[in-house]
Amino acid sequence: MDRILKVHFDKFRDNGKLPPEIREKCENLKLFDDKEKLKIWQSNLKGIKYEDGKGNVLHGAVDNILVNGRKLIVLDYKTRGFPLKEDTSGYYQDQLDIYNFLLRKNGYETEDYGFLLFYIPDKVLENGEVLFNAELIKMKVNVDNAEKLWKEALKCLNSECSEKRCEWCEGAEVSRKELLSF
Repeated sequence: MDRILKVHFDKFRDNGKLPPEIREKCENLKLFDDKEKLKIWQSNLKGIKYEDGKGNVLHGAVDNILVNGRKLIVLDYKTRGFPLKEDTSGYYQDQLDIYNFLLRKNGYETEDYGFLLFYIPDKVLENGEVLFNAELIKMKVNVDNAEKLWKEALKCLNSECSEKRCEWCEGAEVSRKELLSF
């Protein structure tokens, strides 16, 4: 789905238009038009990268970017097999925050919001074609939250966790045991 959606959006980008599923809520915005840069940012192997002064690296791969004047806006696609619940978008808050953190660390201005675009299957036609409903959710972003997550992760990686048994350390402990079992 991810690849199909990126191709879908690229067709509209090439024509200087917005896809119909976001056009109404994003009428004053446009799709980011630096296709070469976007291709890197969308790559799971490259993505948007930030390296701090100590050689620690954080990177993430965005689905798409919208533009409002000089400011960038993250647009992330989501597919699900069932309708959205009231709290569904909240599960992706950290992801949107981190993408904005990465963009800002690379010298780009971002809006204080991003979008999640949910594609939800509606029905299957007789010929097997699946029809989807799309729901666009606008969310505030918080780069301070992303920076806090980054610092906490670095502490855990450097064995400086302030808690005796946090969720990060427990996950790291499980991973170490799995590595030792081979």
